[in-house]
Amino acid sequence: MKLDIMAFGAHPDDVELGCAGTLAKEIANGKKIGIIDLTQGELGTRGTIKTRYEEAKSSANILGVSIRENMQFADGFFINDKAHQLEVIKKIRTYQPEIVICNALEDRHIDHGKGSKLVSDACFLSGLVKIETKDNSGVLQNPWRPKQVYHFIQWKNLEPDFVVDITGFMDKKMDSVLAYKTQFYNENSKEPETPISSKNFTDSIKYRARDLGRIIGVEYAEGFNVERYVAVDSLFDLK
Repeated sequence: MKLDIMAFGAHPDDVELGCAGTLAKEIANGKKIGIIDLTQGELGTRGTIKTRYEEAKSSANILGVSIRENMQFADGFFINDKAHQLEVIKKIRTYQPEIVICNALEDRHIDHGKGSKLVSDACFLSGLVKIETKDNSGVLQNPWRPKQVYHFIQWKNLEPDFVVDITGFMDKKMDSVLAYKTQFYNENSKEPETPISSKNFTDSIKYRARDLGRIIGVEYAEGFNVERYVAVDSLFDLK
């Protein structure tokens, strides 16, 4: 299956928090979207591997993505080396996305920046003819390099290079995020508090999107960073 967009997250829920509104909008426009989680989030204070898989599946169904897979890299300890790059390259060559979206360029959680660089490097290397990989059936894969790599914004308020109007898709974004019932605010939860389990954090998802929307004159928006200049054919392409 060829995908239009492949979104990578270091942990299940990263993609939802960072760009679920944009993905939902593109799916509504008929695009094929996939999500790849690098780790199982096994070091998370709340929940278990089992609940994270259940929540990730529920969230994927809410968004309507075409595929969702987990690389099962070591949460907190995966590194950007040849072995990990080759595994990501296999996914890129399997699904041949036009656009890849991945973690924030740098962030509070060390996996976010690591995951960002790992995926970005793999996108470049995936286009090199002399790097040989095989799919699950042992068939030699063709090189493939996505046309664009974009980075969503997470904990830190990084300055976006561009923003996407997600007005009309904020509710679906919130539903996909809150599918992770063990991770976010629940006044009845007996689990330890974490930086993302507070009501303030849950509220911030919407008010941050509303603030970005305010700046561009819409209701809600999501911000992204780029690795190279964004090119347009005409000034009239810019809103």
